[in-house]
Amino acid sequence: MAKDAPSDRKIRRFELRLSEGELAQFLELEKSLGISRADIVRIRVLKNSTKMLVNAKELIKRLDRTGAELGRAGNNINQLARHANVLNKRGMLAPEVITNFNRLFAEHIKVQRELEKQFRQLIRLMKG
Repeated sequence: MAKDAPSDRKIRRFELRLSEGELAQFLELEKSLGISRADIVRIRVLKNSTKMLVNAKELIKRLDRTGAELGRAGNNINQLARHANVLNKRGMLAPEVITNFNRLFAEHIKVQRELEKQFRQLIRLMKG
């Protein structure tokens, strides 16, 4: 490991006063990110003040839940489409049902595209 240049050596101390709740939150952040408190402060305040620290475990858990929900929504749409086809073949499908389905499906596609856009932005943020 390369030695720090004399001007980069960490010889100065910085004190931060926190409430008990803030300290607990900070310690949890340190634990979940797997980096030291000093590095959290350096990264957030000095190096990348516009970037966000991310709890990767929590993010992955939430993304997994979101993906599962999208999968369930896709399954429901397929079931509805199959059922609509059966009713249509029997001449029992009312035009307003088709209209409502198309409207809801268009809204679903709009939401899914927005979610995909947000995922791309999140990935770009995480890459740095």
